Amino acid sequence: MVQPPAFIDPANPHHVCKLQISLYGLKQAPRAWYEAFYGAILSLGFVSSSSDTSLFIKKNSTITFILVYVDDIIITGSSPTVCQSIISKLQSLFLVKDLGDIHYFLGIEVHRSSTGLFLHQSKYALDLLKKIDMLGVKPCSTPVSSAKLDHSGTILSDPTLYQSTVGALQYLTWTRPDLAFAVNQVCQHMHAPRTIHRQAVKRILRYLKGTIDSGLWFKPGNQFLTAWSDADWAGCPVDRRSTSGYCVFLGPNLISWSAKKQTTMARSSTEAEYRSLANTAAEITWVCKILQDLSFPLLRPPVIFCDNQSAIALAKNPVFHARTKHVEIDYHYIREKVLHDHISIHHVPTLFQIADIFTKSLFASRFATLSHKLSVCSPPFSLRGCVKDTE
Repeated sequence: MVQPPAFIDPANPHHVCKLQISLYGLKQAPRAWYEAFYGAILSLGFVSSSSDTSLFIKKNSTITFILVYVDDIIITGSSPTVCQSIISKLQSLFLVKDLGDIHYFLGIEVHRSSTGLFLHQSKYALDLLKKIDMLGVKPCSTPVSSAKLDHSGTILSDPTLYQSTVGALQYLTWTRPDLAFAVNQVCQHMHAPRTIHRQAVKRILRYLKGTIDSGLWFKPGNQFLTAWSDADWAGCPVDRRSTSGYCVFLGPNLISWSAKKQTTMARSSTEAEYRSLANTAAEITWVCKILQDLSFPLLRPPVIFCDNQSAIALAKNPVFHARTKHVEIDYHYIREKVLHDHISIHHVPTLFQIADIFTKSLFASRFATLSHKLSVCSPPFSLRGCVKDTE
């Protein structure tokens, strides 16, 4: 390895460094690899997406996509022949192993059928339960109880197991949106977890035990982008900050979701809901840019459903501005989107608010109903690979 700039030995400027450890383990290795791969992929005619630097696109008579996560790569496109040609060219530049059709990627398992695509992390979840010796626990119907987490209880003497378990649960939310709110709650106490927080994690794991095979089901549908936005005003008993939640659907398929505590305190439920609307609008704007890069046209402007009439009026009518001077200016970004017809906002009754599942604890029956609406379901494939009825 050549000597790094500013650290060249003046007595031996042309010498090289002998590595004591693998380059793969160095902090700068991912960046060095990305620069090498980036140059190679551009030489093959690909361009980087303006919205996601890990996505590369090549358009001519066909369209091809490459998605990169360090050295794990997915290639897809409209022509299998072109995709295979790209793989062959990459094999001439790097040591590449072609694993064929995607079945397993970064802990996410992929199953196909003639009616759709099923993504799940059953193996990852099973390994997690084995690791912390909770395979024999009794399942429960929801991942979070009605009691809100506070600072009661005794601080754990060794928080390592708590922190590693919660970190592992965060990765599970890639295919388990039903866990998003519960995981968000326990993540807020990573620095000084207490016994009450450990009990909350155990409840999540008990719920996981009963839904070990659940995942996301994707199927063909319309080209409409819809979202649900909700907020739980002053829901945190510790600092009285609100929790925002949203979910974004492309046709019938859930493609983006979030459960997150707001960074500042809201002085009213309208303000909390309005901030959640602004976050949802920002996410939809990013999704629209990705779809534009993918040459995927939308047949109508995106629609956001909200159950707060005042927040909807605030987004549509600037007359309310005099009463909302304390709301940060950047949250009024959603008004511009509405005025230019980039996004439309509609009211939905609270009973039909899907994003409820991302902002608060729910009764088992309502939780099950909303999980089903998120397309979180048991696998449409049996262990022998037979398709089960998913209707």
